[in-house]
Amino acid sequence: MIQEIRRPTISGWAMLPLLLAALGFLVYTTTSSFRVEALLPGFTSLLLLLVVAFCLNGLFVVNPNEGRVLQLFGAYVGTAHDPGLRWTNPFYSRRPISMRARNFESGHLKVNDADGNPIEIAAVVVWRVVDTAEACFVVDSYENYVKVQTESAVRNLATRYPYDAHEEHQLSLRGSGTEVAKGLKTEIQERLTKAGVEVIEARLSHLAYAPEIAAAMLRRQQAGAIIAARQKIVEGAVGMVEMALDMLSRSTQVRLDEERKAAMVSNLLVVLCADREAQPVVNTGTLYQ
Repeated sequence: MIQEIRRPTISGWAMLPLLLAALGFLVYTTTSSFRVEALLPGFTSLLLLLVVAFCLNGLFVVNPNEGRVLQLFGAYVGTAHDPGLRWTNPFYSRRPISMRARNFESGHLKVNDADGNPIEIAAVVVWRVVDTAEACFVVDSYENYVKVQTESAVRNLATRYPYDAHEEHQLSLRGSGTEVAKGLKTEIQERLTKAGVEVIEARLSHLAYAPEIAAAMLRRQQAGAIIAARQKIVEGAVGMVEMALDMLSRSTQVRLDEERKAAMVSNLLVVLCADREAQPVVNTGTLYQ
């Protein structure tokens, strides 16, 4: 594995005046030598002039949050990180690698969740390069590598969790966003470490049932919501009936036998649990007629 080596470089602002001064001096001496027909000094000055002009090719610019990967005839010699105008060996090739944070959003992927239901899922990943040598030499194209491995990790994550939780404390894609995001970030980071990439954040950006089962799952969710609401209504109604019976049992004005208590309980439950207003019935006789 090739790992990054920080390569110190010389300030370009210090080298530029020296090279320009040497270039101007050699231009003057070369022209002067050929003017007086001094061929040997003239050719020597011309050769030195070409060398100094070639040394100007060693000047390059490093932007903030950028690294320049330096190679000498294919061999990796280090990475320059100092921002500004820099100078190094003119024979070095200098490949820029951005180390800024970048966003990648996967397309809508169609996969099966842990229950086998087809769903559509997509994720957003915030990442940056932290090792320029691995990004350049370990993988062919680190940007395409991030894309492919992220989509693969999202597919694998979707198969480990159900879309909705069917049991208490069960993790699900829809109901456990924080835990799912942590798992997604961990899995993507494991895949991208060899490419010198750090995952800053990963989260789901789209989650839905596939169109062919969306209508059926919507009815299922609605039925579950109705059942849960009815359960709460019944629990509340039973509590109110118990409270009413307890208050009447402590009263000295009203005495109810078991049959009358049963009738009152039935009436109260009908009134409290009905989904519409109850219609009162006026009894003109006794309770037993």
